[in-house]
Amino acid sequence: MFVSYRWLQEYVDLSGVKAEELADKVTKSGIEVEGVEKLNKGISGVVIGHVVEREQHPNADKLSRCQVNLGDETVQIICGAPNVAQGQKVAVAKVGAVLPGNFKIKRTKLRGEESNGMICSLQELGIESKLVAKDYQEGIFVFPNDAEVGADALEALNLYDEVLELGLTPNRSDCLSMLGVAHEVAAILNREVKYPKVELQESEEKASDYISVAVEAKEDNPLYVARVVKNVKIAPSPLWMQTRLMAADIRPHNNVVDITNYILLEYGQPLHAFDYDRLGSKEVVVRRAKEGEEIVTLDDQKRVLKGNQLVITNGKDPIALAGVMGGANSEVQDDTVNVLIESAYFRGLSVRQTSKEHGLRSEASARFEKGIDPSRTRVAADRAAELMAAYAGGEIISGTVEFDEMTIEPAVVSVALERINHVLGTELEMDEVQEIMNRLQFESKVEEDTIIVTVPTRRGDITIEEDIVEEVARMYGYDHLPTTLPVTVATPGRLSDYQLKRRKVRRFLEGAGLAQTTTYSLTSADKATQFALNTALTVRLAMPMSEDRSVLRQSLVPHLLEAVKHNNARQTDSIALYETGSVFLGTEEGKLPTEEERVAGAITGLWHSHSWQGEKKAADFYVVKGVVEGLLSTLGLNNQVGYQPTHQEGMHPGRTAAVVLNGQEVGYVGQLHPVTQKQYGLRETYVFELNLKAIFAAKIEEVRYSAIPRFPSITRDIALVVDTEVLAGELQTAIYEAGGELLKEVAVFDLYDGERMEEGKKSVAFSLRYLDPERTLTDEEVSAAHANVLKVVEGQFKASLRS
Repeated sequence: MFVSYRWLQEYVDLSGVKAEELADKVTKSGIEVEGVEKLNKGISGVVIGHVVEREQHPNADKLSRCQVNLGDETVQIICGAPNVAQGQKVAVAKVGAVLPGNFKIKRTKLRGEESNGMICSLQELGIESKLVAKDYQEGIFVFPNDAEVGADALEALNLYDEVLELGLTPNRSDCLSMLGVAHEVAAILNREVKYPKVELQESEEKASDYISVAVEAKEDNPLYVARVVKNVKIAPSPLWMQTRLMAADIRPHNNVVDITNYILLEYGQPLHAFDYDRLGSKEVVVRRAKEGEEIVTLDDQKRVLKGNQLVITNGKDPIALAGVMGGANSEVQDDTVNVLIESAYFRGLSVRQTSKEHGLRSEASARFEKGIDPSRTRVAADRAAELMAAYAGGEIISGTVEFDEMTIEPAVVSVALERINHVLGTELEMDEVQEIMNRLQFESKVEEDTIIVTVPTRRGDITIEEDIVEEVARMYGYDHLPTTLPVTVATPGRLSDYQLKRRKVRRFLEGAGLAQTTTYSLTSADKATQFALNTALTVRLAMPMSEDRSVLRQSLVPHLLEAVKHNNARQTDSIALYETGSVFLGTEEGKLPTEEERVAGAITGLWHSHSWQGEKKAADFYVVKGVVEGLLSTLGLNNQVGYQPTHQEGMHPGRTAAVVLNGQEVGYVGQLHPVTQKQYGLRETYVFELNLKAIFAAKIEEVRYSAIPRFPSITRDIALVVDTEVLAGELQTAIYEAGGELLKEVAVFDLYDGERMEEGKKSVAFSLRYLDPERTLTDEEVSAAHANVLKVVEGQFKASLRS
């Protein structure tokens, strides 16, 4: 919003406050003033001159030789403007004058003829070309006939004015008008607001004889006011009005259109002027457009309308896009005689939708979108009619024609004094708060310790008690609020247990040599449940981009295998990848799925290769199982985890183990089935997947440290012959339990089922370490414990010592 300092003085007394000081005060009150522009860009020595004689330059076809009266002298000036003519009042830069850019005017000769000054265009006086009326864009500016010869041209053009540019937030639409800004400034300076007096001289004819108004889309247009002004004479608007519009970044057109724009800036109420005789009827109907209906707008663009857009019609055809732009078929033109003034309240959402769909942004639509004051709708129409009578010679037809189903109820907000002081940290008295409300021109009353405020309709942003607290803070002054440090209990930030454990998982796997990858959560229907720990209903997208990404995954492994395949295809044979991510398990149709976090890995090719030592080790089941064991050991769960043979879809039946945590299956580890490997185009590949949610939920025993034993341990090795179906893990557990307190460690170090081994049998060798940290063990004690171990395994598994 561009605010003319001089114009603002008409509504509020600014004596003693310069433009820069006012900008500082407004900014400190909460509305940022982005800059103060001085319209006089270093110009001096420019006066109003009268062209008393104009003739063709004797030596140039495109130059004119003019005799110009400057009030105190008549000088000859050579001018190249095509529109210069005898009798005009023009802006003349005298010899010695300075124009923008420090351009100094000197006495010179042009094609042999002396020139003593320069007749100026508005652009040469620092006014942007886009703000210059079309009649003067290609030539000099011509003052009205009543302009005083020799007077200061800059004063006449209002170029001594200063313009404040307000950076308004969307909630402060009340300041999108001069009167709205005047209220804000008056509150800051504690001064009164002076409203323009509207005095209408109406004819005896009635507006209802000229026009009728009907509104079909009542929810989008609850208030529509129409006025008729007859016998207007289209001409340029008064110079003071043109300069105010240009200062506000609006180009002048003619007196009728300029008056509607002037009211837009003054009241914040968008108006539209129709050529009454071009309406094609005596009725105005506001309705939603018909699908495919067309209108040519004022920018000469044909626009195809949609059924949700609000239009103004003559009962049949659209004549305007409501709140956005008028139609060319009812535009005010040079021959316009009778004018219909529209002043209405359109719902912001409707205007915004129409504006967006047509790519049309106007001063009117911006105000409707943010919200206007409905209480100004009628007075704005009256003010426009008054100005048209004064500056277009119009005759105001008596009364208005209205559609009114608008309920205007000012907001009433209550807030306790204690609440205000608590939020602001102040010790204000109720009288001080009430004084601030008076400065804002908010009606208020006090009941006990609570102030009840009736908010005027111009401030639609104030609806709750926090808004009143903010107004008190703004007017009291943010600089005056006490500054204190918050008194709180300092607590150091930390990661949650879940976050810490997840970070441990990633750090371990990266340290083990696996590279992290991230894949899509969406997959195809045939891969959605592949390799899943536990399958559930699949969750399909309502509008998938492709079939390959149409279903939420239930396992991380399929996409990891695709990543391995992608790298294999690019001559990378040895790959170790992992991913932590969510899988989605459907519950019931129409309900959200359960989301669980998993970690998965895939290893193929060489696990390590030491060229210098000539060592190479290919990835195998024990490598990937070792990674899983190391991960679970890092999480403190190695004593709670076991491994059992399992049949997992897509996995090798003899080289896959379920990971069991305290009796619950939480994952698997193993080799891909050869058929699966072929389907994916992979070589021998090993994978694992673990349920992090279940693993992180397990209770971890406290880590206890003990001194290094001073006494030696005794190691005994045994090789047990058992049936091939017996699991080494079960044997290990039984041995550990049978060894008692002296048996500290049991480890498998050999498996044999080759020659000279009875069919259906295998030999499993264990190393047993016995230790008492308080004393040296005797052979008798170790032999007794060892004998008990042999007895137990023989009884439970029919095991025998291998000879």
